[in-house]
Amino acid sequence: MRLYLANKKNNFNSRGIRVVGFLSLLVPIFFLADLLIGSHYISITDVTNALFHSKNADSQIVLIIFQFRIPKAITAVLAGAALSVAGLQMQTIFRNPLAGPDILGVSSGASLGVALLVLGTGGLIGGGIVSIIGSWGIVAAAWIGSGLILFVIVLISSRIKDIMTILILGILLSSAISAIVNILQYFSNESMLKSFVVWTMGSLGSVTNVQLYVLLPSVLLGIVIAFLSSKFLDAFLLGENYARSMGMNIRFARFTVFLSTSILAGSITAFCGPIGFIGIAVPHLARIFMQTAKHSLLVPGTILMGSLMMLVSDIISQLPGSERTIPVNSVTALLGIPIVIWIIMHKKNSLLI
Repeated sequence: MRLYLANKKNNFNSRGIRVVGFLSLLVPIFFLADLLIGSHYISITDVTNALFHSKNADSQIVLIIFQFRIPKAITAVLAGAALSVAGLQMQTIFRNPLAGPDILGVSSGASLGVALLVLGTGGLIGGGIVSIIGSWGIVAAAWIGSGLILFVIVLISSRIKDIMTILILGILLSSAISAIVNILQYFSNESMLKSFVVWTMGSLGSVTNVQLYVLLPSVLLGIVIAFLSSKFLDAFLLGENYARSMGMNIRFARFTVFLSTSILAGSITAFCGPIGFIGIAVPHLARIFMQTAKHSLLVPGTILMGSLMMLVSDIISQLPGSERTIPVNSVTALLGIPIVIWIIMHKKNSLLI
């Protein structure tokens, strides 16, 4: 029996490694495709010249590639990776297949932090504080907002063990936060309100090169913490009593996982707006294709699969052949909702529950 389980585990690991390798090939391909597609037609030759022979390339194309499309594609990769890993960690630690940054209110908490900074202070003192604080202030506000919501959810989960009750309370909490944000919008000035409403639709193209210098290290920090938390997540998958019997410090493990989740979900929400369903759907897809519950494999697989799904969403949002774009949040919902429904109908979450 032990030999059978060992062989089965090795098969899972080898399959997971193959999936990670395959995704590592797909992500660069779709990254290049994202550079090619947009309102202005750019060929592969133009992209190659802009990347490797910029002095001889068309200056307009070089500007489009380096100032708009590359930052947008990098943001798509970071957003997909961060939200997917955040969802993976929440599903594992709460043992809830429908847990995710947007469902449990973590993204809403980050939105509240940004709203208080942008609409609250902007409405009181004309927005000057926002320009002074800058990108780090916005992302810090999002971290604090998401962290506070996670703290409340932890308090609730310590008293209530039923996962569906926690899920419903998370949805109610998210609705309450949305109500507060709506009140802030009502009392904000017109210019601030317009900017905030556009932000809530979700956008990858609004992140500038300067903001990437904040977003990139923030997401990398959250992912590094997630990698270091892999053993904690494996233990939580078997229950807190088992983890405690193995000598694991539950409070420290929870803090580490929640810190990573707050940084990842908060950073993306701060700069890209609330993007839904990536954090719910992608971890399930990773488990299905990789056929493993080992987080040392699931984390890189989820990173790559989330990046791929966000790149695909960004390509679709460009409406190839048209000069118009649609909010990426709408695309992720249209892609993610059928996946979640299919997973629920086919009960493919056996590796989680």
